[in-house]
Amino acid sequence: MASSMLNGAEKISLMRGRPATGLGFSASGLHGRHCTHMSFVPFNGSSRTRISSPRCSLSSSRPASQPRFIQHKKEAFWFYRFLSIVYDHVINPGHWTEDMRDEALEPADLNDRRMIVLDVGGGTGFTTLGIVKHVDAKNVTILDQSPHQLAKAKQKEALKDCKIIEGDAEDLPFPTDYADRYVSAGSIEYWPDPQRGIKEAYRVLKLGGKACLIGPVYPTYWLSRFFADVWMLFPKEEEYIEWFEKAGFRDVQLKRIGPKWYRGVRRHGLIMGCSVTGVKKASGDSPLELGPKAEDVSKPVNPIVFLLRFILGAMAATYFVLVPIYMWLKDQIVPKGRPI
Repeated sequence: MASSMLNGAEKISLMRGRPATGLGFSASGLHGRHCTHMSFVPFNGSSRTRISSPRCSLSSSRPASQPRFIQHKKEAFWFYRFLSIVYDHVINPGHWTEDMRDEALEPADLNDRRMIVLDVGGGTGFTTLGIVKHVDAKNVTILDQSPHQLAKAKQKEALKDCKIIEGDAEDLPFPTDYADRYVSAGSIEYWPDPQRGIKEAYRVLKLGGKACLIGPVYPTYWLSRFFADVWMLFPKEEEYIEWFEKAGFRDVQLKRIGPKWYRGVRRHGLIMGCSVTGVKKASGDSPLELGPKAEDVSKPVNPIVFLLRFILGAMAATYFVLVPIYMWLKDQIVPKGRPI
């Protein structure tokens, strides 16, 4: 019963150590384990029932993290060379709407216009448009490895005062203890080493600063899992939390997001499926020590292998362009209140 209710829920907040509001749960022992003990709190009118039982991870198990076909920086660079042309018109309507953006940014506490904010992997500036509603554009920096995406951001009038630079999310060109807020939306799925990127988020924040990372979630439906594994990284919810905590963040929280018409966010996965936040608890660099980077972009790439991976990854991406259309049609047909 609890499982079916979760599959049909549009929005659920996952918070370490305390239950969420509405239909929610508290979880413990998320460090790399597939099974946890969760307390589900369903609400039915004025009644309230607590069901406590061992449950397995809400995200299906998947193979150990490995670079997918578009989860390499060079392939992602060329992927966005073409996608940047239609990104705001093709990807955003199905996976990253304005309502979703505003909801996902809410936990970032953008409550002071003078804040220094970094939008890492900012792309065309769609997320930045949500940030500058609350923070002066002159205090916001957009960083991305794709000059083609950044060219689109530069065309947006509301972002003309933002600093726009090319850079690597795993090696940020900012000093330690620099920013009040770190935001990254739709970027982690391309990072060869997500833990390194989150470690960098910790480093560049000031003491008490908050990171807000928005990204995809691993699907539960078998066909969507297959294409997710072909395309790029779709982390499990537990992995997001583990990466944040290992980097040194405290008060780590995960909030599920999705279009209002999309029922069953876990089932097929979304390019933007959750918003994860954490607070920097001590000045300086992250306490986590890591070895060399997982990917060296200076190394030569076999052009045939590159082209094959690029084509296969682009084909898998097409599936996730079609998923929102399929889900929108089902939402129009299936009676409200029933999972789809």
